[in-house]
Amino acid sequence: MDVTGTIEQRKGRWQRFLDQDAPPQHMLLVRHDAGLPSRPLPHPDNIEDRVEWAWGKYQKQIEAVGWLNDDTIPHLDPYTGTEIFAAAFGCSVHRPDDSNPFALPRIHDASEVAGLDVPQITAESLAQVFGIADELRRRAGPEAVMRLPDIQSPMDIAALIWEKSSYFVAMIESPDAVRELAAKVRQLMTGFLDEWFARYGTDFVAHYPDYYMPAGITLSEDEIGAVNGDMFAELFLPELVELSQRYGGLGMHCCADARHHWEGWGQIPDLRLLNVAHKPHVVEEAYDFFADRVPQMHSWCGDGDPASWQYPEGSRVVISAPADSAEDARRLADEIGSGPR
Repeated sequence: MDVTGTIEQRKGRWQRFLDQDAPPQHMLLVRHDAGLPSRPLPHPDNIEDRVEWAWGKYQKQIEAVGWLNDDTIPHLDPYTGTEIFAAAFGCSVHRPDDSNPFALPRIHDASEVAGLDVPQITAESLAQVFGIADELRRRAGPEAVMRLPDIQSPMDIAALIWEKSSYFVAMIESPDAVRELAAKVRQLMTGFLDEWFARYGTDFVAHYPDYYMPAGITLSEDEIGAVNGDMFAELFLPELVELSQRYGGLGMHCCADARHHWEGWGQIPDLRLLNVAHKPHVVEEAYDFFADRVPQMHSWCGDGDPASWQYPEGSRVVISAPADSAEDARRLADEIGSGPR
């Protein structure tokens, strides 16, 4: 089988799906037990194990291209926690024994923002990610697709650096300091991403969920549930617009209770894909609301047999279908694949 040719065909389907330059269609990612061991936690003392786990995952994905007819793009996965940019700014990091690491706040008051220097992308927490990605790309070759590490919006990263209760108060009392910190985060983030795309190419698989992007940027926007529409427009929206314009499109994940912002998301230029992670009844409403507005890949796709799932007319949905076995995976690919995708 021509694995390279099949992957290129899949990339073409993703391009048409995301650009909406073809009739509405769905994409299919079949989830099956690939026999991978548990993923090592993204701790600095686990780097070798993280590389080996990601390499094993990539090899199994390449193998599955030969027998599973879905839309998965095999990719190299230099996964991280949410802490990498905050750690570069000097935040301490808590590393639980049973879950991903997370940053502890460094600043607690607006007066501390001005003295915070913008770090270099050679900061240890970021250099480790580049090191993992470099080794995986060395093994796989220059054509292998890379997955982005965990990236949040600048405002969300600022919420890790600045003690959160004080941070939200500052959005009202000291908004200029909030903008200043977010701008410093954005400077570091764009420097990191510019180097990332220069090293590994501008196409990639998003950190969460794992959809393919031929270009652009993807990120999480999880703090907006606590703000109103005016605050979203003043503090959050401008940086999303800037990032989308800089990189040529934006994919966004949101697990906040942010129903009140759905209309406002339409102001983001080139919004390529939207992921809402919420309770099924909220997600079901999102499928309807965004049906003819933007491609979607949500946390809930349906109940029962995935082959029976239905979505609103005119929508573009990435279907994430769990399979109990390789045989069940083939069945789902055949049955769902016979539909509009």
